[in-house]
Amino acid sequence: MSQPSGTLFIVATPIGHREDISARALETLRTVALIAAEDTRNSGLLMQHFGIRTPLTALHEHNERSVSATLMQKLQSGLSVALISDAGTPAISDPGALLVESALAGGIRVVPIPGPSAVTALLSVSGFSARHFFFYGFLPVKAGARTRELATLAGLQATLVFYEAPHRIRECLAALAEALGGERRIVIGRELTKLFETVHRTTLAGALLWIDADPNHQRGEFVLAVEGAQQPADQDPARHDALLLALLEKLSLGDAVRIAMQVTGTGRKMLYERALQLTQGA
Repeated sequence: MSQPSGTLFIVATPIGHREDISARALETLRTVALIAAEDTRNSGLLMQHFGIRTPLTALHEHNERSVSATLMQKLQSGLSVALISDAGTPAISDPGALLVESALAGGIRVVPIPGPSAVTALLSVSGFSARHFFFYGFLPVKAGARTRELATLAGLQATLVFYEAPHRIRECLAALAEALGGERRIVIGRELTKLFETVHRTTLAGALLWIDADPNHQRGEFVLAVEGAQQPADQDPARHDALLLALLEKLSLGDAVRIAMQVTGTGRKMLYERALQLTQGA
């Protein structure tokens, strides 16, 4: 009879405040055979704080391929492993995706243990609609590549979310202002859940003034939420409501849409969907 495989647990850890860790995460970290951590020194302090004695092994961007192969052997032998990053959820702008991919390909059970995330933490207090958001992570370091990437994001009508390091925060904000326009609103999250947590709301133009106003504003880890592009007026589905309502009083939905198309030059799909909403609302 073959040995049953172990389970790979993807465990979210605090992004700052240690007490944000979940009871389920602590129980998992105590009971697995091994913890794969991005930085064993940093994670060792967290384990020590909670009295967790599970062995740690390093898995970071420079050794992920070789360590993943070793961990796969342990998982296939029946041992369970927990993957953690320095902060937040592993494999999201952090190492770990290769291990997860290998585990899935090898038939290993992969279980998420959800928890802290800088992205959702900032979005929840941003005041922006998070019905749609686009998480980019870290923009390219080189200016040309960064400009090209931002050009592809400029027209998105979803909130844009970025990570940035302290030594690049000013040039990142300058690039955002140039590519997206200084009037766009931004929420800057600095050192979230930590002692010097800051959440600053301003425009992209104002963000540069704020970041230069105090050297401390450029310290710490950053997550940025930038409001999405505004919907062009000619794509506002409600702008022809008066015409559609008048037509719908006398005509079928199909005839009303056909005449509205002739009068406004707007596409059938948008008018039809809006007319349908109006009839259902009525």
